[in-house]
Amino acid sequence: MRRKSANRTLSLLCLTLSCLLVAGSARATSSEPGKDVQADPGRCVAAAAAGDDDKTIDVCGSLIDNDKAERADRVRALTARAGAWRRKQMTDRAIADYDAALRLDSSLADAYNARGELWRGKGDRRRAIMDFGAAVKLDPNHAAAKANYKSLSLELERIGAMMAVAGKPSFDCRTARRAVEKVICANPALADLDREVNASSVRAIREVQNPRQARELQRAQDQFIARRNAEFGKPGYDLEKVMRERLQKINGVDGY
Repeated sequence: MRRKSANRTLSLLCLTLSCLLVAGSARATSSEPGKDVQADPGRCVAAAAAGDDDKTIDVCGSLIDNDKAERADRVRALTARAGAWRRKQMTDRAIADYDAALRLDSSLADAYNARGELWRGKGDRRRAIMDFGAAVKLDPNHAAAKANYKSLSLELERIGAMMAVAGKPSFDCRTARRAVEKVICANPALADLDREVNASSVRAIREVQNPRQARELQRAQDQFIARRNAEFGKPGYDLEKVMRERLQKINGVDGY
C-alpha cells in the first residue's frame, strides 16, 4: 500500500515537472526576438529629430532590417539614414538608401531631389537632372527641386554651347590664309585662346561708356592682330605666350 502511494506521488511529481518544462519552453519561444514583437519606429524618429547621425544610422538600420517593420516606417527610416550618411559625406551609401526608399515609395519628391543633389555632387549631371525633373513632376511647387532643375539646365546649356565651339577660333578656319591662322586652327588650345581673347576684347569695348575710349580699345585689338600676323614665325616668337599676355592686358590682373 505504501509502495502504491509512493508511486502515485512520484507520477504526480513527474507530471508537474513536465508541465513546468513545457511552459518554460513556450515562454522561451514567445520571447524570441522579431517573432511576435511589433517593430517600434520611435527610437529611429527620435534619433533623427535629435540630429544624432551615428545613432540614426544604428537604430534606423535596425528598423530597416526588421521584418516586422511597417512599409511606411521602413521608408522613413531609409530616408532618415540616407540623410545621416549624406551629412557624414558617405555619398554612395546615402544614394543606396534613397534608391531603396524610392523602390518602396516612388512618390517621394524630397527623396528624388536629395538624390539628385548627390548625383550632381558626383558629377553625374544626367542622373541629377532626371531626379530633379521627377521631383518637380511630383510636386510642381517644390522650391528646392525647381531651383536645382533650373540651375542645372542652365549649366547643361552652357556646357553644350562650350562644346559646340570647343577648339574653334574667333574666325572661320575655312577662309584661313595666313600661316598663323592655320596654326591656330590646327591647335584646339590655341583656337580656344584666340576665341577667348576676341570675346574679352568685344566685352571690354561694349562695356565702356565713352565712344572715344571704345575706338581706342578697338584700335589696340586691331594692332595686336596685325603685330601677331607680322611677327609670327620669327625666331623666338611664342604665339601662345603673346596671346595670353594680350588676354591678361584686356581682362586686367584680376582676370576681368
